[in-house]
This record gives sequence, structure tokens and C-alpha cells, in this order.
Amino acid sequence: MLRDKEIGRFLVPIVPDEARTFGMETLFRQVGIYSHVGQLYDPVDAETLLYYKESTNGQILEEGITEAGSMASFIAAGTAYSTHGVPTIPFFIFYSMFGLQRIGDLVWAAGDMRTKGFVLGATSGRTTLNGEGLQHQDGHSHLLAYPIPNLLAYDPAFAYELAVLLEDGLRRMYREKEDVFYYITLTNENYPMPAMPEGSREGILRGMYRLQAAPEGLVGPPVRLLGSGSILNEVMQARLMLADRYGVPAEVWSVTSYKALYTDALDAERWNLLHPDQEPRVPYVTRCLADSDAPVVAASDYVKALPESIARFIPGTLHSLGTDGYGRSETREALRDFFEVDRRYVALAALHGLARQGRAEPALVRKALQEMHLDPEKPNPFTC
Repeated sequence: MLRDKEIGRFLVPIVPDEARTFGMETLFRQVGIYSHVGQLYDPVDAETLLYYKESTNGQILEEGITEAGSMASFIAAGTAYSTHGVPTIPFFIFYSMFGLQRIGDLVWAAGDMRTKGFVLGATSGRTTLNGEGLQHQDGHSHLLAYPIPNLLAYDPAFAYELAVLLEDGLRRMYREKEDVFYYITLTNENYPMPAMPEGSREGILRGMYRLQAAPEGLVGPPVRLLGSGSILNEVMQARLMLADRYGVPAEVWSVTSYKALYTDALDAERWNLLHPDQEPRVPYVTRCLADSDAPVVAASDYVKALPESIARFIPGTLHSLGTDGYGRSETREALRDFFEVDRRYVALAALHGLARQGRAEPALVRKALQEMHLDPEKPNPFTC
């Protein structure tokens, strides 16, 4: 986008110190770091290809270790369309744990001032940034985004989802001039990026779309598995596990935004309340899952309250898996086992849901516990 001849000069990348962590050091030489006095010293990495380059015409705002200062720059750039008549497009990227939790009041102020731009919570989720302990592991920023009315919050898993969100965000904020801004979380894990499924664009923007159908040849209505961010990969593996080991069909839905689903459902509910003599509106999430009352399992790298916010709009029963509790310095695999959000727990929750509905025997759930080596007496991660 920085290289785009039309909009590139309007972009304002903002980082509070972690540019190299996010792989953004390639931008140092390409666009430079802004300094009103230029570079008056030799950086310690001057002999390297991607040295730290400051200049009076630099485009990056490198604010140092200050999320508050960086957010102030974001607000200044995101309101320049009004104060200076220049539609600058800020991209503020930071460790997601140090965003809405640490500077939530400034994010609220940004919304109140009709700021435009993209707030990017990098290394997001409770289990993707392993090894750095609880101070870096974010499992609740998406819930903290709920109270800010014009903040659109998304947790994409794949590159094509992010591309759709950025494209539509530019359209809504800068062409249609809507008073919204975006919080998008970016993970810290390498995994394959598939091609964009046909017909998925609307669902990406509205909050969810069906990513994988149930495997063919299996009997019964498919369990619906909902996944977000990097945990979507665990959900996709749970679908295969349910089919191969237990003959249970399951389909996978990518949930890009629980907040979008929640606000859409509340809007439909309010309209129905005020228009009792007209045909009721049906929330988008309800329409997506309306063809069956089979169990729904939602797994994410965030607290269980996030999917629980849409529970009453989901046909059938919802079982939420999330990362309630403090973080740990461990491997991703160990953390996902600790917080009970890996593929085994997703599959177990699906079998449990079927048993509760009388579509499977409780003995099957006990068998799965043993086969997956899950300890039923394991302490609750929320309390330990």
C-alpha cells in the first residue's frame, strides 16, 4: 500500500518500538522514520542492510515505548481529514496486550473524535505469543472493544480475510466517509494461507462464513465448529478428528468478528421490538446456522464471554472454549492444552454436545477422554 501511487503518500505507519519484532524493519530504508531534525547520529546497525534510518521526510512514526504517545499520533493522523483537509490513513501496530487494556480511554476518545484508521493488535491471542508469560498474552482485547460504538473489531485467521477487511475499511472510512475505525488482531504464528473461498466476502465482513463443509459419507446433521484467529487451525483439525475417529460429521465456520455478529443481532432484536406488526428480522448469525439444531462449538484465543455474547441467537446449544485465566511461558501446544482450546477439546466438546442432545452415548465421550489422554480432574485454568 505504501508503494501505491495514489494513496501511498497518505499512509502513516505508527509503531511503539516493536518495528523489528513485527518484521517491519524493511520499511526503514524504503520510507524512513520521521524526525524533524533528521538523523544526527550513526545508528548501531549502520553497517547492516536494514539499518535504522531517520529523515526529515520519513513516513514512519516510531514513538518509542509509549502506546499512549503512539495513540495520540494515531488520533492526530486519523482526524487530519477534518483538521487539515488531508485524508491521512494511520496504521498503528502494537502488541495487542498493550492496546485496549492499557490505553482504552484514548481509544474511546479516538472514537468520540471520529478518528479514522486501522488499529492493529499484533502478536494477539493468549497462546500465540508463547514464552513471554502473561504480560504479553492477550485473551480479552476483543471483549474490551465491545463498548466503543464505532470501533469495528475483527480477528482474521487468513491473509485473504485481512485483505478484504482493509479494502472495505478504506472504502467505508475514506470514500463513503463513515465515522468508524478498525481494530484488527494479527497473530504470531506461521501456517499455510489458503486461497479465498468463493462467495466468502460478505461473511468475512459480516462476521462469519462457512469455511469447510462436513466430510461426505457420514450420517447425521453436522456439528458446527466455530473458529477464529490461529485457533481456527485447531478447529479444522478437530473436524478431521471427529470424522476419522468417531464418524461424526462437522463443518467449520470462520468467525472473523463476534462484535459484528453481536451488534447485528441486537439491531435486529431492537427493530423487532419497535415494529411488532411487521415480519421479524432474523440476525445474521441465526440465519447462518438456521438449517439445524446440531451442537455448536466455538473456540478462540480469547475469553469465553466473547462467543457467549451471541449464544441466545444461535439455534441449538453453544459450547464455548476460550482462554480464561492468566498466561504461561510455554510452547503453543502446551498453552492450548492448558487453556483447553486445542483440537482435542474442540472434538470433545462436539461429542459432549451430541450426548446432551441424545444423539450420542455418554460412553463415547468417556472413550474420547481416554483416547485423547485428557485428565478429567485437571485444574480449571481460570483459577490456577
